Amino acid sequence: MALTLRSGFCEALRAGWRIGGHKLPSPLQTRIGCLLPAAVRHQSSHSIKYPPSYVPETSLSRPPWPELSIIDPMEEEKRHQEVVQKVNNILASEEYGRLYAVVHFASRQWKVTNEDLILIENHIDAECGDRIRLEKVLMVGGEDFTLIGRPLLSRDLVKVEATVIEKTESWPMVHMRFWRRHRYQRKRIIIQPQTVLRINTVEVAPNLC
Repeated sequence: MALTLRSGFCEALRAGWRIGGHKLPSPLQTRIGCLLPAAVRHQSSHSIKYPPSYVPETSLSRPPWPELSIIDPMEEEKRHQEVVQKVNNILASEEYGRLYAVVHFASRQWKVTNEDLILIENHIDAECGDRIRLEKVLMVGGEDFTLIGRPLLSRDLVKVEATVIEKTESWPMVHMRFWRRHRYQRKRIIIQPQTVLRINTVEVAPNLC
């Protein structure tokens, strides 16, 4: 019964909507807006006139993240000096714990610390037992600070030394190429030279400046 009355009421409203030239009183429209179907409530986008300066709200015109305020250069310099002074105090007291470093060596990046062993897929110009220095240091850090290079840190600031432990070769790897129904196959055995390094020390200068 309630469904029949509701459907009849909607039909009457649609008829009045067509005859009256799409004009309904605003209080009545607000009251029965929830009863009208979506097709009746729909309004064509071509009939809406926007000003020329209108910009729709999208992720580009209104990003979801809050707007960042511009920092005063003097305040930024003050914060920078505070951070540098704090790191200098940590380095002077040597209470930074165990240091780690990210070095670039043999076309790869390695995160190393004291007494680490790294296996390099290449031979280097050093004999077993020689002590070498890894000069391309990208980052170094401890418990409470991290120094990031742009792209490298200064040689006077960070010092990473390693010892050549072993120079050997990898296990034979078989590279097989086969083309069926053509009597074609090629077999290639690949042996890669290897070098084992032990990281001896990761040291940082007592002062950044």
